[in-house]
Amino acid sequence: MTTGFFMDERCFWHAGGNYAFTMPIGGLVQPLAAGGLPENPETKRRLRNLMEVTGLMAELDVRGAALASRSDLLRVHPATYLDEFKRLSDAGGGELGLRTPFAPGGYEIASLSAGLSIAAVEAVAKGDLQNAYALSRPPGHHALPDFPNGFCLLGNIALAIEAAKASGLVDRVAVLDWDVHHGNGTEAIFYDRDDVLTISLHQEGNYPLDTGALADRGTGAGEGYNINLPLHAGSGHTAYLHALDRVAIPAIEAFKPDMIIVACGFDAAIVDPLARMQATAATFAAMTLRIKQTAEKLCDGKLVLVHEGGYSEAYVPFCGHATIATLADSDITAPDPHAENYHIRQPSPRFDAFLRDAIDALADELNL
Repeated sequence: MTTGFFMDERCFWHAGGNYAFTMPIGGLVQPLAAGGLPENPETKRRLRNLMEVTGLMAELDVRGAALASRSDLLRVHPATYLDEFKRLSDAGGGELGLRTPFAPGGYEIASLSAGLSIAAVEAVAKGDLQNAYALSRPPGHHALPDFPNGFCLLGNIALAIEAAKASGLVDRVAVLDWDVHHGNGTEAIFYDRDDVLTISLHQEGNYPLDTGALADRGTGAGEGYNINLPLHAGSGHTAYLHALDRVAIPAIEAFKPDMIIVACGFDAAIVDPLARMQATAATFAAMTLRIKQTAEKLCDGKLVLVHEGGYSEAYVPFCGHATIATLADSDITAPDPHAENYHIRQPSPRFDAFLRDAIDALADELNL
């Protein structure tokens, strides 16, 4: 049994037009020399390249996927939304939601990104692969059924879950989102359901500003099956591992899923431009090991990681390499060139103790 790696060069060709950070150029906003949004292909392409250079890629079962079909997409997104997305895409591109621009062919590339997630979940659910990583782009965890935002156009993970459920491959799925931003789209899609547990660890008060509260636990049949853990800015390695040990893993163990899916953003990293957290490549490797062991304990190791955010072109490749090598039980490493520097910058023992106490207090409010 091997680890699958799902990717397609066409996903790197998704384009969002000329922005400066998240601001459209014009007026007093001067164009950047490189241009574009923080969500750009280079973080993903450089991760792939690093894996090829170290030899890690050769240890993986590298696969592509078909575009998500219209019927796949309709399980999550209404026809009116899909039709307008396709119309704008065919007409040269545009923007449907909040800072989610796309170029010609954007509809097909987003469908391909979703297709990679669908294929990864299907292969692991069938037992063809032990676990898998989907290098999906554009990302998906902010996409609502009828409103894209946060660089996300289609709900990649939600679409993969619904496709697997429609095929009778899974019944209960746990989604752990450790992207630094709240996974509001995945939350909204499953908010009234008890067959999908959604857990989001995110920086408090980052993005979106109107979602991600501890008190948001689900509604109707889904009450108690949505968990938000807003973490203080500055949370580092120890705090993230404590959040998994104290909240996420106990909740997943109580839920007893058939499969675990991780919304794997690397934007909690210490140098990410869209967050203020202190995680390192070692943090992501340690979190991956913990959730991998949890999957082995609960659901025969059925685990899929789906790529979400992460905007440091220099550091995402090292975080991703550490994550995927851990997922694959590989001895191949890409030593973090900033490991010593970033270790020194971790929170002080006093601040770490404060962060742990804050997480414990949130866990108590969640009755965990």
